Amino acid sequence: MSLAEDSPVHSSSSDDFAAFLDAELDATSDAELDATSDPSSDSEEVTEEQENDDGVLDLEGVKRRKVELSQGTVNPQSYSSPQEEPSQNLGSSVKEDICPHPAAIAGMCVKCGQKRDDVSGVAFGYIHKNFRVGPDEIARVRNIDLKNLLRHKKLYLVLDLDHTLLNSARLLDITVEEGYLNCQMDALPDTLKMSLFRLNWIQMMTKLRPFVHTFLKEASNLFEMYIYTMGERLYALEMAKLLDPGDIYFNSKIIAQGDCTQRHQKGLDVVLGQESAVLILDDTEVVWGKHKENLILMERYHFFASSCKHFGVNCKSLSELRTDESETDGALSTVLKTLQRVHSLFFDEERMDKLEDRDVRQVLKTVRKEVLMDCKVVFTRVFPTNFPAENHQLWKMAEQMGATCSIEVDPSVTHVISVDEGTDKSRWAVREKKFLVNPNWIEASNYMWRRQPEEKFPVSLAKSKPIHLNDASNIS
Repeated sequence: MSLAEDSPVHSSSSDDFAAFLDAELDATSDAELDATSDPSSDSEEVTEEQENDDGVLDLEGVKRRKVELSQGTVNPQSYSSPQEEPSQNLGSSVKEDICPHPAAIAGMCVKCGQKRDDVSGVAFGYIHKNFRVGPDEIARVRNIDLKNLLRHKKLYLVLDLDHTLLNSARLLDITVEEGYLNCQMDALPDTLKMSLFRLNWIQMMTKLRPFVHTFLKEASNLFEMYIYTMGERLYALEMAKLLDPGDIYFNSKIIAQGDCTQRHQKGLDVVLGQESAVLILDDTEVVWGKHKENLILMERYHFFASSCKHFGVNCKSLSELRTDESETDGALSTVLKTLQRVHSLFFDEERMDKLEDRDVRQVLKTVRKEVLMDCKVVFTRVFPTNFPAENHQLWKMAEQMGATCSIEVDPSVTHVISVDEGTDKSRWAVREKKFLVNPNWIEASNYMWRRQPEEKFPVSLAKSKPIHLNDASNIS
């Protein structure tokens, strides 16, 4: 029996762990065989139960018991003899002290087979049930996997599900204006026939984001990909079937809410990849408190009305408008270009440093700074009175994209960011033929990773009505 076959994961570092379990079982058996053949070895005696009729150590029996213990099919106490001699207990203790206990399944060390009450480390339940790995072993496997991945010119990509790759709604939340979505498949518009799914068994309707299949295919050539969602595992697995029906991209590397080690937070501690080689796509920044430098923030995909309502978006949903994001200029198409750019710079052969010393987070910063590199912006009527401008999110966002921010106008200013064209600075911009745009220009440029056409973000006398980024006509 192979633990690698029993594990739901069969690729990269996740598969390495499953293979590791098999290897350790084999290695333990080999070590015990050597011990019995070496007359100088007396660290552990062979019990009757471990011998066959010829007096040879029953290695397959030892291995089988470890696998059975790992699956929880037997009581670990059933392998302990009540008549154990003190020398046997001492031998077992010596063995336990020597073993580093790198990982455990159901509390049993996968290396020495000892039952442990003080198992520490990180739980990797999505790899194998009740599987927990110690920090040293995690570091070892990550280092090995990184070297292997770099040889194949790949990095890691962690993908959120909801509002990033797709949008789901409960069937009971479908509005009257969205009623056409309940029609038979043949009656649906062509654009929906291959991307809209009614999942009666979980009472959900799911719409895949335009370009998602092409995105996954292209990204898989550059990245080892994970799904990481705050949703339940059952839901995550169903969504993975829609995104990856051939089980090509994720190989069940699907991390769900129950795998998180911190409440309401996502973390890379359960991802078997070095943080320096991981990129994240997610629509929610706050859940990645410790890993914002790895994050590419995605524009939320609001196809269903219930999604707009949940996030307080005061406009009709894409489904109610009977439209959708652009395949060629939408969020996934745009972010794919960014990922390709980051990947290209990371593996640039003209760089003098070693591959393993490079950090994708620094590359991401470099690419982000190219967006507004030659812009100098001034804000007017955007921040609350007496609020430190440099602490505002828009100010920080502009600087991250390479813009220079100022509170005063001068000839070097290129853009005035305003919500009212009647302010002194707004009038100055018009008079000096500078760009006058509303704050959504910065946000759109940030989401789309390129400077947006200023004429699509005008400023009026009254406070600008917020331009929702779901409206593809505002983004290019």
